[in-house]
Amino acid sequence: MESKIRELLEEEINEAGYILDEVLYGKEDGVNTLRLVIDKQGYINIGDCVKVNDIVNPILDKEDPISESYVLDVCSKEKGSDNDGQ
Repeated sequence: MESKIRELLEEEINEAGYILDEVLYGKEDGVNTLRLVIDKQGYINIGDCVKVNDIVNPILDKEDPISESYVLDVCSKEKGSDNDGQ
């Protein structure tokens, strides 16, 4: 399922200047969750996540690749815990 979702979304996400790093689908705390992990040059902020969410929602609604109800979570790729040496 993850590869099908990647095929549906990756081009649009890339055209917006982001990288679709991971597509994960599974249960979290008993809730079906579709997690899209995004990245870009520089840092990802909440506005970036909202922008990608707004891009992918209409595609997912139209194509309906997941028959059951789920929560969509667009989040950033972890940059590590180094905190730039601080």
